[in-house]
Formats: sequence, structure tokens, C-alpha cells
Amino acid sequence: MGKANLYGLVGKEISYSFSKKYFTEKFSSLNLDDYEYQNFNIAEISKFTDIIRDNPTLKGLNVTIPFKESIIPFLDGLSKKAMQIGAVNTIKILPGKLKGYNTDWYGFKKSLKPLLLPHHKQALILGTGGAAKAVAFALQKMDIRYAFVSRNEGENTIGYNRINTTTFDNYQIIINCTPLGTNPEINKYPELPYDFFTSAHIAFDLIYNPEETLFLKMAKERGAITKNGYEMLAAQAEKSWKTWNK
Repeated sequence: MGKANLYGLVGKEISYSFSKKYFTEKFSSLNLDDYEYQNFNIAEISKFTDIIRDNPTLKGLNVTIPFKESIIPFLDGLSKKAMQIGAVNTIKILPGKLKGYNTDWYGFKKSLKPLLLPHHKQALILGTGGAAKAVAFALQKMDIRYAFVSRNEGENTIGYNRINTTTFDNYQIIINCTPLGTNPEINKYPELPYDFFTSAHIAFDLIYNPEETLFLKMAKERGAITKNGYEMLAAQAEKSWKTWNK
């Protein structure tokens, strides 16, 4: 028999997951013996319905890449913020109802805020997926203007090939929301002209494993303030826990 209160993470290739370790330790420290956290590794989002069907004691889920956007049609409702962001990383499971929330934006805001100086006015967001959308929402709340960087140019989206010294003068915060550099592919990094980083810049990476990606290492070598995604993940996890229990 499984535990009475089951929680878990939905994603693809998530054996490295932060969440399982974090919540297993949390349940243990709170003496919640009847609580369990599992990884639900699925190759495609259509398998999500099997997870719900096969696990009747599920109370809540976290969602990670690449399903933060594609999960939305499977839910019965969204919080106001999840709707505005267009991405979900937390699901609350009620009898016959699945409701989606977003706690990523909160985690990011809490983690970035202590680094900000008055000259940090504009940000470049590398990537355009669900995590990037949550980051954009957080920046908006902090009155920081932003542009996305992607291989496909578009509205408010710059191509990597267009980034030059002027871009770095105008944008003092660079945030990696792509999976480039995640363990085990630690030799990968976003293709930026790293020589233009200075001590006036912040380089923020949503990745936490490895602790220092090549993106962070190369930015730091040029004097930038750097931070990885660990604190953001811990803050969004705590917010998920509150969401499930409210």
C-alpha cells in the first residue's frame, strides 16, 4: 500500500530532480510519516492522465520541463497568476478537480531581489518556454523591462546573433532559462559574446546542477555577479507546499 498523502513531480528525464529530495527531507523533518513524494517520469504529456488515474492518493504535483505549458489543457482550472503567465509548475488535486498554479515567478523574484542595484533596469531572458514566462512575469512585478532571446526572432524577441556590446550596455541582467548546461551536458552553454559581461552585470541561471554552469563561470570570470537556481527552487517548493495546504 502507498502512503495516504502522495505528492510528486511530472517531467521528462527527471531522475536528477531537486523536488524529490527536497520534499522527502521536508516530510521527514516534520514527522509526516504518511506523506510520500515520487517522480513521475513521462515521455509525453498524454501520459499525464495515467498518473492521475493510477494514483488515487495524489494530493499535489509539481511540473517541470518540458510540460509547464502543455499540461494546461489537462487541468480543470488555473489560478489568476498561472493564467496570466501561461505556464503551470504546481497542481492542487481536489476530488474530481485539478487546479494549476505557478510558484516559479515567486521563487525567482525572491532569489533575484537581493542582488539588484539601482542601475539594474533591463533584463535579457534566454529562452521562451514556461520558466521564461514565469521569469518575465516576476520582472514585470519588479518594474524591470525585459526582452527574450531565442533562435527565432519575433516581437520582443532578439536573435542570439544580434547580441553585441550595445545589447550588454542596455541590458544589465542576463537570465538563462534554457536547459543548456544542465548535468550531464555540462559542456553546453548559451551562445553569447561573454567578453561583454562586466561587474555591472548580473548573470542568473535557473539551473542548479551543476552548481556553477559554464554560463555562470564565464560571466563570473568577467566580473559579473552570479547566482544559480537553487534558492529559487527552494522558494518555489515552499510556495507549492503552502498552495497544497491552504
